[in-house]
Amino acid sequence: MKKFFGLFYTNLFLTNRLFAGLAVCAVLYIFRFLFKWLGIIPDVVLSVFLLLILLDIVLLYHKSKGIFARRHAPERLSNSDDNELGIYIESTYPFSVKAGIIDEIPVQFQRRDVWFATTLAPRSPKRIKYTLRPTKRGEYTFGMVRVFVRSPLALVSRRFNFEQAETLPVYPSFLQMRKYELMAISNRLSEYGIKKIRRLGHSLEFEQVKTYVPGDDYRTINWKATARHGNFMVNSFTDEKSQHVYCVIDKSRTMKMPFNGLSLMDYAINATLALSNVALKKEDKAGLITVAEKVGSVVAADRRPIQLNRILEVLYKEKTRYLETNMEALYTTIRGVLKQRSLVVFFTNYESVFAMQRQLPFLKRIAKFHLLLVVFFENTELTTLSEKPADDVEHIYIKTIAEKFANDKKLIVKELAKHGIQSILTAPENLTINTINRYLEIKARQRI
Repeated sequence: MKKFFGLFYTNLFLTNRLFAGLAVCAVLYIFRFLFKWLGIIPDVVLSVFLLLILLDIVLLYHKSKGIFARRHAPERLSNSDDNELGIYIESTYPFSVKAGIIDEIPVQFQRRDVWFATTLAPRSPKRIKYTLRPTKRGEYTFGMVRVFVRSPLALVSRRFNFEQAETLPVYPSFLQMRKYELMAISNRLSEYGIKKIRRLGHSLEFEQVKTYVPGDDYRTINWKATARHGNFMVNSFTDEKSQHVYCVIDKSRTMKMPFNGLSLMDYAINATLALSNVALKKEDKAGLITVAEKVGSVVAADRRPIQLNRILEVLYKEKTRYLETNMEALYTTIRGVLKQRSLVVFFTNYESVFAMQRQLPFLKRIAKFHLLLVVFFENTELTTLSEKPADDVEHIYIKTIAEKFANDKKLIVKELAKHGIQSILTAPENLTINTINRYLEIKARQRI
């Protein structure tokens, strides 16, 4: 009995309608002092109102388990994407009830508006869906699901608490990775901005000799095989496979700059995952290196089915550092790990020409043995400032400085090209598309 009354007091809440009814009763008692003819009317109204409150309590509490609710969540969340979650709720009351649902989402979202108001028909279930967009990798802890129920009288509200505590990991954007994977398989990458590159010449990887059919390139006719068989035979070529593609992620402080809630390193991580997946689908070998003041994780290039999961697990744990990038350690690692000519995609960021020039000697050494592609970011805030018209002297000064920094980025591209180093200067939101575009171009032009 003590437990029941404890549950009753802690889970019973008064509604605005009840306070309004009490206010009416109080006004009637005040008026009775002014108007004697009211007599016992205030007493009758108060008695009826108290009986309605008691009836409302009985309606809500005559079932110990009038409501059931459960959260439906995926096993893991995708960083920077809209992840769909749901709440299943079922009523066992024989009458319609109004329900308010609170899902205690992780503190990382800093949201207090996850409230769902709905009406439940007698003895019927309902599903409620909503989305969450995390902006940081790591573990996210969900709390309870709380349901506040009101009967048709709506004088009091009963709270149901459902222990739904669970911790979900937030991984790099595997939803984005799957999107590009499906597009690559169905040859619909152009829908997301991936360009189709015209293939020049033939791949160096021979596949087979086959009988000539109309449409085959006559320049591939194998005259020796033709003489032996008496029919035209042509050499068939296929895309070169097992080429090594390494993504190198800079974890230094330059990659901590935020953009739309994500750090630049998170954009690089998402792009790395998508590029590695596309490379594996093209039957190349994907690898990973992370570096800051020292070399972090190294995943040797491979194309086995578990390779993508290995890369995903490593990327999940990576964090930005606060020191400068140790290019000497990176060069030593690349020379020790990469045993054949590979495509090295270096995700970093330069805010000035001087910052790039400090790393240039090591970039030139890497480019001597491998095809180096340096990927860095536009400062979109500065670009916006440089494009705004100036109204006064202060705005002219700001606009000039913004244009100077934006021009420095373009000078970095030219300086790298002067030393035979390819580069991509891109806005963070276009990073994945531009990187995959360049990989496919390099693949089509057989530059590795």
